[in-house]
Order: sequence, then structure tokens, then C-alpha cells
Amino acid sequence: MDIIKQLQWRYATKKFDNTRQIEDNKLQILLEAFNLTATSYGLQPVKLVVINNKTLQRELVAASMNQEQIAQASHVLVFCIETTIDSVFVENYFNRVQDLRETPDAVLKPFKDFLISDFENKEQIQIENWATKQAYLALGNMLTVCALEHIDACPMEGFKPDTYDRILKLSEKGLKSVLVLPIGYRASDDLFSELKKVRKPIADSIIHI
Repeated sequence: MDIIKQLQWRYATKKFDNTRQIEDNKLQILLEAFNLTATSYGLQPVKLVVINNKTLQRELVAASMNQEQIAQASHVLVFCIETTIDSVFVENYFNRVQDLRETPDAVLKPFKDFLISDFENKEQIQIENWATKQAYLALGNMLTVCALEHIDACPMEGFKPDTYDRILKLSEKGLKSVLVLPIGYRASDDLFSELKKVRKPIADSIIHI
């Protein structure tokens, strides 16, 4: 598959075909891609809430700057950050490393102790800012995979996180919403799908040294 051609094909979809649903196998590819996204230290301080409920999607439109894509989309993906990154969270990561790689604890302990100390000395706002950067990494990865799978998407920062958190009961799960991605298939009458992509000339974006 021509990756550049697919990236040229994708755009921020303004109108979805609300009669079409993403196939289960394609959705599973997206979920696997989310889980495989690179994150700082490999800690994965992000979770994905998958919404496939038209009533709930309609309720979220008002908290999404009235962007109708939320209601029209096949699914709405809500990128969330973990609000508690503590010694237990770090320990759980290193336990997974040991289980999967059988790495001796003596090898892992210096890095584990460093991370535990580092996060203990961070303010909550610093931790949440760090975690939010990892959510953006995941979003970028998902947009590329969507393009490769011929799935339309519209990345959104324009929503009210507090309202999403309340409606989805995210605080009860130790989460905060930071990004939203409705996905599905573009409507045949979405005029934006025919517009030329506006980008700088590549010579203005790339610096060779």
C-alpha cells in the first residue's frame, strides 16, 4: 500500500455517513495500534474509551462544541490519561517486564528506583502534562493507522473535558479525557473530502544538516 497516497487521502472529516459502522476486524486493528503506541519510558499512562452508542454520542455533542461528527460517527474514541502515576503504577510496569522478558530484578532495579523517585518529586500538573503528551503520540499513531485502513477520522481538542469526564464517569476510573477522535466513513456529500490538502512545500518543513 502506498502510505503517502493514504496520508494524502485522509482529512479531518466534517461529516460522517451515520449508516455505516466500522467492521469489527478493523476496529480491533485500531485498538491494537493504540496499545502498541510508543510512550515515554514505556509506561503507557493512557487509556482509550471506545463509545459505540448513538444515544450517548448525541449527549456528548453539546460538550463537543456542537460538532455533529460525534453523533454521526461509527465510534467515538476518547483518549484519557491516568491521574495517578505512583510507585504502584511503576512497579506494575516492571513486573510486566519481568514476566515477559525474564529480566533479573537486579538489572531493572536502578531504573525502577529512578522512575519511582522521579514521579514522587513531580507536581500533579507536571505528571498530567507528561501523560497528555503520550496521548498525543497515540493520537498521531491512530490517525496514520486509520488512513492505512481507509477509515475516516476527525481529531478534536475542541470539547469540554470536565463534561466528558462527568458523563463517562472517568474520575471513578482514575482518568481524565484529553482528546477525542470520532471515526467512521465519510459522507458522500462532505465537500471537505474533495478539497486539496494545504501544506507547506516540503522544502519549508524539512531542514537537512
